[in-house]
Amino acid sequence: MTIWTDLADIEYKLYYLDANGIKTRVLEAGTGEPLILLHGTGGHIEAYARNMKGLSEKFRVICIDMVGHGYSDKPNREYGIDFYSEHLLGVIQALGLSKVYLSGESLGGWVAAWFAAEHPEYVKAMVLNTPGNVKNKLDVMTRLKESTIKAVVDANYENVKTRLEWLMYDKSQVTEELIQCRYHIYTRPEYKEAVYNIVCLQDIEIREKYSWDSSWCGKINVPTLLAWTDHDPTSTVEEGKPLQDMIPGSEFIVIKDAGHWPQWEKPEEFNEIVINFLLEKTTKVAVQ
Repeated sequence: MTIWTDLADIEYKLYYLDANGIKTRVLEAGTGEPLILLHGTGGHIEAYARNMKGLSEKFRVICIDMVGHGYSDKPNREYGIDFYSEHLLGVIQALGLSKVYLSGESLGGWVAAWFAAEHPEYVKAMVLNTPGNVKNKLDVMTRLKESTIKAVVDANYENVKTRLEWLMYDKSQVTEELIQCRYHIYTRPEYKEAVYNIVCLQDIEIREKYSWDSSWCGKINVPTLLAWTDHDPTSTVEEGKPLQDMIPGSEFIVIKDAGHWPQWEKPEEFNEIVINFLLEKTTKVAVQ
């Protein structure tokens, strides 16, 4: 299977919108309640290619290149979690949406949680998967920063492949097409400047301003599922569990035999988890 084979038999549209002055690439499919998907550090909408068909059977799926990523605009400034969150708000407003579901992977999960804490009026429920180095481990931050910069500044097949393989438990899931897709993004001239803004969150002085903490997580008042994996290279299950205590009423699930990208390695299981949780929580709220 390839990215575009996964999308071949569904009706989708690929377009750009203006999110408060930031040109933003969007992949959309399906009808129904809107579900926005947010990728991780250095990622892009193709990270969710294997999920669009299944999720679009139940939702209006809106997958974006976050600011500074993919083919979206890359303003020259630090990309803090608050900046990503405000970009997400701009996307929601540009689409004229009043309430959305959110699902974010790694950085995207961090952004989704921050957004739900700051703008709860826009969020119905959310699924956060492998939301990235909860304990601010310096070795993980260093490896992620160095490998991301190397994949961009010294972009070649092997560097990009290595960066992608770090995400996977099953390295064979890194396809030639995925490598080429990311290589074409990373070799765009503007990305060589943007990559330093992207990895700023791997510097502890900047990261600490947004660290997972009950002071802001405690403001989240929407149904939240934390979807971990048993082979996440950034945080173990034991390191992820404290988030359940920080986010009131949240639930926790472990996806087996997957790394940092369960949505890619285990797409059917991931889709089922997202669909069941979001629709179940919505139904319960409606009944109450």
